[in-house]
Amino acid sequence: MKQETSSQPRQVFNSQSAFIMAAVGSAVGLGNIWRFPYVAYENGGGAFILPYLIALLTVGIPFLFLDYSIGHKFRSSSPLNFRLLNRGTEPIGWVHVGIAFVIAIYYAVIIAWAICYTFFSINQTWGDDAETFFGSTFLQQSTEATFSLQPVTGVLLPLIAVWVITLFILVGGVQNGIARVSKIFLPVLMVLFLALVVRSLMLPGAAEGLDAFFTPNFSALTDPHVWIATYGQIFFSLSVAFGIMITYASYLKPRTNLTGSGMVVGFANSSFEILAGIGVFAALGFMAHQTGTPVSDAVAGGPGLAFVAFPSLISQMPGGSIFGILFFLSLVFAGLTSLISLVQVVTAAVADKLGISPKTSTIVFGGVMAVASCVLYPTVTGMSVLDVVDAFVNNLGIVGIALVVLICLAWVIRALPMLRDHLNKVSSFKVGWVWMALLGVVIPLVLGYMFISSTYDMATNGYGEYPGWFVGVFGWGMVAGLVVFAVVLSLIPWRKGTVEAARAHHDEAQKEISSADNQGDPA
Repeated sequence: MKQETSSQPRQVFNSQSAFIMAAVGSAVGLGNIWRFPYVAYENGGGAFILPYLIALLTVGIPFLFLDYSIGHKFRSSSPLNFRLLNRGTEPIGWVHVGIAFVIAIYYAVIIAWAICYTFFSINQTWGDDAETFFGSTFLQQSTEATFSLQPVTGVLLPLIAVWVITLFILVGGVQNGIARVSKIFLPVLMVLFLALVVRSLMLPGAAEGLDAFFTPNFSALTDPHVWIATYGQIFFSLSVAFGIMITYASYLKPRTNLTGSGMVVGFANSSFEILAGIGVFAALGFMAHQTGTPVSDAVAGGPGLAFVAFPSLISQMPGGSIFGILFFLSLVFAGLTSLISLVQVVTAAVADKLGISPKTSTIVFGGVMAVASCVLYPTVTGMSVLDVVDAFVNNLGIVGIALVVLICLAWVIRALPMLRDHLNKVSSFKVGWVWMALLGVVIPLVLGYMFISSTYDMATNGYGEYPGWFVGVFGWGMVAGLVVFAVVLSLIPWRKGTVEAARAHHDEAQKEISSADNQGDPA
């Protein structure tokens, strides 16, 4: 069978609903479950909802529209889209690819942990000390801040399974792989999590947990750090600014309601986050009730919530095994839909650059990602590496490249009016000067503050208790590597005819849109 190359028609989602399911699946990930409840509690509780909604409307959805407009208009991978925008902006797309690569190879190992804990929940394998079990018994983490490739077999084997599942799905293509699986995984995730929330609300002490979560601390609204935390949560939660939504939007048909889809994705993601907050804090309220301590003593975020606090909770509650299975399966399904989108960013870009078929790119370069993941993270120092890499790629990598994108598009090549017009041609909800002002002024100011404060803090105080060389290699070194990677890939020529074919696909799509407009076809 003849392979698809960059000169042939691009794969598409067969329907707008298929795209929405895939986009929501990408946005709803591990951070929704273990990051949002903690961030909300720490930043005003119920009062956090107001800045959260403001951030969703002023940062999240406008940036989502921007990503959609770039991907849909130029109909290629992120690097090729930016190349078509302006030759000088191509490195931006390769930074997106590098970030997706870095995140995917550690994100997969967290899904592997969740798979293990799904089975551990049956007999509550962690025993009476969930914290010691997680760090010492399960992960076998070294007590010294060093680097080792000594494997941890109990993590390596499920990690291999995660990569086999992910690549198998992606080999199926955009419609038969990503879209089909999203239509299964996302409803299953919702059913699992709704069952978990209902079970949490039935526990003794659940009301105290919800009081802690929703009781507003309005004084927090005057703290600028609370607003920065709010904008950061929205920014990271929606999968914007590192190529995912650009790539997914490139698979849409020319006549697609982009802003309508964006509103659905944005509000669906935020609704899930609030649901996660209800479920998590109802459960933490039970834990506090059982131990006779304040809810504040039980609150945790990140891996500490999922793999330490919740196993402790499961051991204390009636029917804890069922609760544990529901919780960790939710993490698995939420993680897989996000991992699929991350890997797709990389393999789509390589397929475009080299002019190879998406299937070949997935097998070869997805395989490279799998090998890197399996070598680096299921080791006795994998957790330490993950911690540092995650902090730097999120606080410096994603924020930094998003800031560069907005400055370039708004002030250097002045592409926002063109992208605004494209959105308005195909969408029901029109955007105008407010959208451009948010992207050109408001969001860059927010991101600039976040980037400068994070850079200054990490440069002066280091990160955690890790030695300087460790942070230098896996933190600063990783960020510098992303920049070098982007520049080098931009200097490598595209396969002959690739850029021209992409322009032709763009022109054909624009003609189809214009033709539909002339016939009065609604978006």
